Amino acid sequence: MKKFFTIISLLVCLNFLSGCDKIKQTIDNSNIKEPANSQNNNQTNSNSSAPSEQNSNPGANQTTTYTIKDFYPFKENMKYTFEGKGNEYASYTIYTDYIKGDRIQLRKNNGGTEVVNVIENKGGELKIIFSKEEAYFREDFTSKASNKGEILLKEPLVKGTSWTLSDGRKRYISNVDVSVDTPAGSFKALEITTEGKDFKDLDYYALNTGLVKSIYSAKGMEVSSTLKEAKENSPLTQTVKFYYPNINDDKIYYTQRKLTFKTNDITKAVFEKYFKEAPSKSVGKLIGPNVKIKSLYLNGNVVYVDFTKELISEMNAGSGYEGLILQSITNTLGDYYNVDKVYITVEGNPYESGHVLMKKGQTFTVKLKNTVQLK
Repeated sequence: MKKFFTIISLLVCLNFLSGCDKIKQTIDNSNIKEPANSQNNNQTNSNSSAPSEQNSNPGANQTTTYTIKDFYPFKENMKYTFEGKGNEYASYTIYTDYIKGDRIQLRKNNGGTEVVNVIENKGGELKIIFSKEEAYFREDFTSKASNKGEILLKEPLVKGTSWTLSDGRKRYISNVDVSVDTPAGSFKALEITTEGKDFKDLDYYALNTGLVKSIYSAKGMEVSSTLKEAKENSPLTQTVKFYYPNINDDKIYYTQRKLTFKTNDITKAVFEKYFKEAPSKSVGKLIGPNVKIKSLYLNGNVVYVDFTKELISEMNAGSGYEGLILQSITNTLGDYYNVDKVYITVEGNPYESGHVLMKKGQTFTVKLKNTVQLK
């Protein structure tokens, strides 16, 4: 009988220890750190092919189900610097222009041109939905109608997930938990392969970071772009020419001013600020203290700008000086957007004052000739 009770006691202890292990595992799982800057990440146990967290113990049995947000977080005021090899345009920088809900607008500058891409994370797909080349001006395109539909990532984030792009290229998750060394650090990443007729792309997305490396290879040639630095609190800085009137010599002067744009900053508000400031006593301000820019955008090859009624009531200028002010506004906006025409309205109506009467749809023309640099 004593032996029987001894066996029963051992079985109880074993069950207790097993229960303790299960409790400990539950606690450990509940304390897993969520990837930085991710949202609504409901992390659960998954198959062993899922990538493990960066800096986690490679020997741990614990795995986590990751979503696109974990590997492509939307972060404000970021500057990503990539160093390139194999091509002069393989080096580039990326800034975060806007974040609106499930969309992010990124600005890429490779030294030759600037391209803006709007990327959407929706329905288990990360997709470029809008793209604009030679976008040297800053404008919010996140609500524009889609002109593209290239899927960058697709859930589930496991090896073998594949999809076909609209041009026939095949893209798939070719590996997970790949070690990638970059000047910005070492990462565990997803490997995405894109196969074309005569080329192959490899893109690596790291946990909490996003894209960290790309390799393009074709016919013995290889071009790579590798993350050099991911810098926080780095707003976009643009050097912009502002034009101002001089009533004494009836000339228009220009000066370069550095504008700083944080993520989601409104472009019209920044221009409004500088329109109200004269850089020198020898030139005048472009608008009065209570004037607001109601809207500012590019449509085709025309810039559209709408002011509040104070533009006219606070101008207090003769016909000649009023013409210089309007020309200075036109030159500044036209030069920034790189177009020749600017449509100026007041409260939605064509510009009309005691000296100038514009018809509906009639634009002002950019005239940079004979402008003088302010010293």
